[in-house]
Amino acid sequence: MTDASAPAARRPGEQVLAALGLDAPALDPADASAHSFPGGGRWRTEIPSCEGPEALAVVLKESSRLDVPIHRISQGSGVWMLTDAEITEMVEVTAERDIELCLFTGPRGTWDIGGSVRSDSRGAGLRARGHDAVAGCVEDAVRATELGVRCLLVADEGVLWTLHRARETGIIPADTTLKVSALIGPVNPAAYAVFERLGADSVNVPSDLTLDHLTEIRRASAAPMDMYIEAPDDLGGYVRMYEVAELIRRGAPLYLKFGLSKAPGIYPWGTHLRDVTLDTARERVRRGRLALDLLARHGAGGDMAPLGSRLPGPLRRFPTA
Repeated sequence: MTDASAPAARRPGEQVLAALGLDAPALDPADASAHSFPGGGRWRTEIPSCEGPEALAVVLKESSRLDVPIHRISQGSGVWMLTDAEITEMVEVTAERDIELCLFTGPRGTWDIGGSVRSDSRGAGLRARGHDAVAGCVEDAVRATELGVRCLLVADEGVLWTLHRARETGIIPADTTLKVSALIGPVNPAAYAVFERLGADSVNVPSDLTLDHLTEIRRASAAPMDMYIEAPDDLGGYVRMYEVAELIRRGAPLYLKFGLSKAPGIYPWGTHLRDVTLDTARERVRRGRLALDLLARHGAGGDMAPLGSRLPGPLRRFPTA
């Protein structure tokens, strides 16, 4: 919660620029998001690309050393790239710390035999190609939730709707949350609202959306938003640390995702990529510390959601019947 005695937040460099006659226009209150997470707070944190128990241990050790609070840890290679024992270990370790664990579901178009994803247009991208790919995603979802995972990452609208229906009918637990991947993230308010209605509990938007785009989305949907504050190179490599306070003001409720540019790709992960996976996991936490320090220096570090909170609050859905 915000400390009423704390000084008002300031924008980067505003005092010096004002003294030089270079004031920025005043912020428009109408641009601010009216939404927050249930239970209070306007932002949560996420460490992505945590590809197994060893990387998870590195993230947790580094987050303790640097005092980086974590609400969610996510993995990108997929449920199918982990053994039952590895998933169980990750579930147990995150549960001990009350951190949400999110695992990616199933086959995706960029890894199968479809040639269009290797064309200049990238074809259908990560979407699940054909019935069997959807079935693989469902298989992953059932397996993961039976092992205790309560957050699933999806990269296909059909898979999202299928898993939402499975959740509604009790095939997977009712408290399972569904997260939309940045690689199919919506770029306009109409599309964002559709993802919410298809069952998304948080929606990863591309990191090149403008501040005005975030305000437009927030006028159409209250579903939590995920955004890479620093995006991997295959998502543009954008670094938006100095905008964190304004991203929260416009985009809340917002997950701050601490990605890493100028780093090798590690999906699908295996032990042949061990060193780079552990090194980049450690650096993602450090990037989180840098962003949190910026928020603190600008007096904008308040309104973090309580640690351990994970549910999105009431959202609008299409009828499943």
